[in-house]
Amino acid sequence: MKKLLIQASALAGLVFASCGSTDRGELIGVGDRPTWNQSEPYGMVYIPQGSYNMGPSDQDVPYALVSQSKTVSIHAFYMDDTEITNNEYRQFVNWVRDSLAHKLLAGEHLVDEGEETERINWKTKIEWDTEENAETLSALFLPENERYFKKKELDPRKLMYTFDRIDLKEAARKKERANPGNPSNFSKDRSKYVIREVVNIFPDTLTWVHDYTFAYNDPMTQSYFWHPSYDDYPVVGVTWKQARAFCYWRTKLYSDYFRSQSEAVMQDFRLPTEAEWEYAARGGLSLSPYPWGGPYIRNSSGCFLGNFKPMRGIYTDDGGFYTVKATSYWPNDYGLYCMSGNVSEWTSDAFDENSYSFLHDLNPSYQYEAKDGDVPTLKRKVIRGGSWKDVGYYLQTGSRSYEYQDSAKCYIGFRCVMDYLGRDRADAN
Repeated sequence: MKKLLIQASALAGLVFASCGSTDRGELIGVGDRPTWNQSEPYGMVYIPQGSYNMGPSDQDVPYALVSQSKTVSIHAFYMDDTEITNNEYRQFVNWVRDSLAHKLLAGEHLVDEGEETERINWKTKIEWDTEENAETLSALFLPENERYFKKKELDPRKLMYTFDRIDLKEAARKKERANPGNPSNFSKDRSKYVIREVVNIFPDTLTWVHDYTFAYNDPMTQSYFWHPSYDDYPVVGVTWKQARAFCYWRTKLYSDYFRSQSEAVMQDFRLPTEAEWEYAARGGLSLSPYPWGGPYIRNSSGCFLGNFKPMRGIYTDDGGFYTVKATSYWPNDYGLYCMSGNVSEWTSDAFDENSYSFLHDLNPSYQYEAKDGDVPTLKRKVIRGGSWKDVGYYLQTGSRSYEYQDSAKCYIGFRCVMDYLGRDRADAN
């Protein structure tokens, strides 16, 4: 019995010693670190790391000469399995609408120097119809002289979203450091790397009309974005800047939840780079001209495998007309739908005809933040995948095109990506 008591006392001494601040002089790292199990964001699929030959897998039909074969390596990431839909984008629009309503009811300005959403009590339901609130919230609605058929509607010009982004590339430049020889010695004022953006986020529903001459597409303008029958169709009429603003908002929405649960946040949502988009579109097939393989656009039954402009313009032969639901047709081997056809998709990259010649082969990306006063050439952003109104060439995984960042089109949408934290998902198991 005495021996047991001695052993128990010794064990207790070890326990108390281990609870102290001593580390016996050993390098053991910081204690009490949170556990981390990365969850897959809803609606996204995992794209494993890998290398591939970026560029054309078939002949350059129009002799555009804007791409060349280049072996590149891509880090693992998550990607939306479909294009962002009307209903998903409407969540963004409604969030901005409600945040502006909360500000008005709190006596604040609609657009001010900072984003005030941190002080908004989202649990407080907005009473839109009470007499007092209706008068206060009238600033969000169209004035009576601008209403069609006297219908009370929100003024889309008021839906401005304010967010901050950090210009890491500018901060990393040597001239921005007080002592270039010391990487940790940055300029004293880091605030100049924080860029405030104010973006109107309502999609341009008139694209269905102004994108075409001598064509009747008025019903799409009147119904496409708001009608429930189009909820699961890809959102269009969104500029590159609006797509980026959506990514920042989605990051806030996601991160705020994890912070509320006292959990570590994940990486930011963003637009894919051109190289990431092509890598994901190939679905792990090394030299496939299309996401489903190739070399044909029809399956063995003669059915088209994407929504585009077949033949000489028989738009209905592929089962579509304009856009189709975002989950139409079979996904590729990564589980991604409509990577070819339906709508072209914004990427984060600026377009340069010769960019493949100077891009790095490790996560290649060519970024340029065009200013309002820049020439139009500098405002070009890469779009990929082809759309419902494009011929088959633009459905190829290696085909490139562009649109201007401040342009909205009825055939361009987008999807988001998120970097994977770690080397590869297999290492976490």
